[in-house]
Amino acid sequence: MAFGRSSSHLPLLLGLLSLLFHQTAIGVRVLGSHIQLPSDDYIPVFREAPAFRNSYSCASQNEPKNRIHIVMTLDENYIRGTMAAVLSMLQHSTCPENLFFNFLCLHAQPIISSTIKSTFPYLNFDVYYFDSTRVQGKISKSIRQALDQPLNYARIYLSEILPQDVHRVIYLDSDIIVVDDIAKLYEVDMEDKVVAAPEYCQANFTYYFTDEFWKDPVLSRTFEGRTPCYFNTGVMVVDVDKWRKGSYTDKVEEWMIIQKQRRIYHLGSLPPILLVLAGDIKAVDHRWNQHGLGGDNFEGKCRALHPGPISLLHWSGKGKPWLRLDSKKPCNIDHLWTPYDLYRSTRAALEE
Repeated sequence: MAFGRSSSHLPLLLGLLSLLFHQTAIGVRVLGSHIQLPSDDYIPVFREAPAFRNSYSCASQNEPKNRIHIVMTLDENYIRGTMAAVLSMLQHSTCPENLFFNFLCLHAQPIISSTIKSTFPYLNFDVYYFDSTRVQGKISKSIRQALDQPLNYARIYLSEILPQDVHRVIYLDSDIIVVDDIAKLYEVDMEDKVVAAPEYCQANFTYYFTDEFWKDPVLSRTFEGRTPCYFNTGVMVVDVDKWRKGSYTDKVEEWMIIQKQRRIYHLGSLPPILLVLAGDIKAVDHRWNQHGLGGDNFEGKCRALHPGPISLLHWSGKGKPWLRLDSKKPCNIDHLWTPYDLYRSTRAALEE
C-alpha cells in the first residue's frame, strides 16, 4: 500500500513510530556496570492481549508474599515465543494478577520494555540486564550455536540477578506453552531441595558427557551417593535462597571451567547444572514438561506428544513452532502453539 495516498493510516503509522522510538523503560532495573547501548535489532510488533483478572478467591496481588515469580529470557530471536508463553500462563491462571514476570535480557533496549507494556498493559514485570561478561571465557561450543549464547547461561545467576526479597521462582524457556494453572507448579512441596523439575530416569544419562569424563575416576566420582537422572533446566522451580546460601553458582561455574580445559560434556548450560544437582532434586509430575517437541537437535524432525496428561508443552530441540509455521512447514504439534501467537507483521498492522 502507498502511505502517502491515505490519511486514515497516519495515526497508526505515528503510533508505530512512537513505539519504535519510545524511551521510557517501564519496570526496568539495570544491573552491572557493562550496560550496552540500545541496538538496532528488529523487535516484532504484537497485538495487545486481553486483560486477565483475578477470581474472587484470589489473595491480594498487592502483597509480595502472594506473588508467583516467573523468570524468562528476552531475546530478539525468541521474543515471539516469550510473548506466547506469557499469554498462555495468564489465560490459564486462576489468579493472573498475582503472576510477576522477571525478564532477563542482554541489551539495555527501552523498546523491549515498551513492547511488553503495549502487548500486556496490565502485566506485572521487571526487566533485568544480564552482564554477559559474567560468563566471558566460561562458555564452550556445543552442538547448536543457540545453546552457546550468554543469555542461555543467565539461569545460573538468578540468585545474583534477582532482589533479595524474591525467594522462589519458576524458570521457563521461551519455547513453552502452559495449559494449566502455573500456580500448581509454583506451590510444589520442594522437600528442602534447591530445584524441583520433572525427572527422566529412563533417559541415557551418559549421553550428556564425553568419554573423557566417564573414564576419569576423579571426575565421574561426583555422582557418588546420588542416582543421577536427566532433568530439563528449561522448566524448573528454584529456591533462590537455598541456591544463594549453598553457593550453587560457584559450583556450576567450577564445572564450566573444567569443561573449557578438558571438554567433558556436549550441551551448553545443561550439563554443568546436572553435574551439581542431578539425583538431588525434587521430582515433579512429567505433565509439567512435555519436552522435545522441537525435534532432534541435528535434523529437527517432528515429534508426537507423549501419552499422559499435559500441563506444559515445550518445543525444546532444534525446531521452533513460529519458525516452522512461517516457513509453511509446520509439524502437527505446532498448531497447538498457534492460538497463543500474538505476532503481527508490520504489513498486517498497517492494514488494520
